[in-house]
Amino acid sequence: MSEAVATPAESAAAPAALAPAPATIDAGKLANRRVGIRVLVYMVATHAIAGFIMLLFEIGSRKG
Repeated sequence: MSEAVATPAESAAAPAALAPAPATIDAGKLANRRVGIRVLVYMVATHAIAGFIMLLFEIGSRKG
């Protein structure tokens, strides 16, 4: 009954490598919906910023 003795570094790394990843609480449709909403918000914000920059160029190019 000889057991291999692990060094402290090996014993600390082994449980983390073998432990399964925790399951998300809201996996599935709710998570997908949140991602979709976030993408929509980012797209709207990006277009609003781009529109504002285009407006600044338009106002700046007027000769007056």
